Amino acid sequence: MKARLIRHDKGYDAEGNTVKVKMWKVGVTPDKPHGYKYSLVYIVQGRRVVGYDNAEGKGDHRHYGDRIEPYRFEGLEKLAEDFYSDVQRYKEGKL
Repeated sequence: MKARLIRHDKGYDAEGNTVKVKMWKVGVTPDKPHGYKYSLVYIVQGRRVVGYDNAEGKGDHRHYGDRIEPYRFEGLEKLAEDFYSDVQRYKEGKL
């Protein structure tokens, strides 16, 4: 199955930081058992400070600065909620 882009948002918050959200529908594979590929990033001064993705061969995971940890994918809506929640936590200095 060819990847089909289902969401692509790029914007800037009040501080001028970049928020990018991309989600694709893809074929089910061992690497993407849910059938989605995604990349959500929050960039401050040219540096990714929060990111969620499932790059080839890496599975579902999230980035907090240089730290990487597994992420339990539960659907696209929950993915976006978790991402925006982490962005807010970063802004509040809690991440």
